[in-house]
Amino acid sequence: MPAPDAIACDQLAKLVGTPRAPTILDIRPAASRASDPRLIASARPLPEKSLSVADIRTLSPDLSGPVVVACDAGHGRSQGLAALLRHQGLRAEYLEGGHAAWVQAGLPTCNPAPITRLDASGRSVWVTRSRPKIDRIACPWLIRRFVDPRAVFLYVLPSEVSSVADLVGAMPYDIEDVFWSHRGEECTFDTMIREFGLRIPALDRLAMIVRGADTDRLDLAPECAGLLAASLGLSRMHSDDLAQLEAGMGLYDAFYRWCRDATGERHNWENHAGPAR
Repeated sequence: MPAPDAIACDQLAKLVGTPRAPTILDIRPAASRASDPRLIASARPLPEKSLSVADIRTLSPDLSGPVVVACDAGHGRSQGLAALLRHQGLRAEYLEGGHAAWVQAGLPTCNPAPITRLDASGRSVWVTRSRPKIDRIACPWLIRRFVDPRAVFLYVLPSEVSSVADLVGAMPYDIEDVFWSHRGEECTFDTMIREFGLRIPALDRLAMIVRGADTDRLDLAPECAGLLAASLGLSRMHSDDLAQLEAGMGLYDAFYRWCRDATGERHNWENHAGPAR
């Protein structure tokens, strides 16, 4: 059993990728990050600095909800920051066993190296074509759930994506001739999973569904047609792309949980009232 102010790796793993995931802070020293640059999926790396009360007062207004702090092995570094955050009124725990235990257990990690554009607050910034349907909703969902929960997404006219990317310092995605785009028969969602190193069974299964719906290959999985129908319906319901993105987050949350937890479950109607008399 973990300590009262700790969370075990398997407990945290059930939350990562879902709307209930806590904010995960990676506070490993720079030398540790250099030897293993992977982050726990969705973790936010903090600059190496002293864990003083003044530092925490600067950090805590940017945090909300539960927080999990991860250091190398779950010792004083993460326990100290978690304690300081609790002193500031936040619900905070440290990861039992730290980053090392998470990696040893084979739990999802993310390679942050492909992220090349951050704003002054350390958030990744992305831009793509307006009026999204599938890939341009699926990719933001993947990033916010597994890479950068604070990521910023911009939707602009197709002809303006490149200029807006240069103007605001954003990474263009799901347009031709950019790094984050379709490759061969795979869609941008596939590209992101590969480049971020997020190859886990549930995401691989979801990627096949997204790929089929996004590239008119509905035969790849029975669920492709359902995702296409729901996505087109959302597009008709929302004229505001960001409103559509927020609605789409729930849609992909549901598909992900099905891919992770419910693929073996079946449903049928049963007559619970008994035979008619």
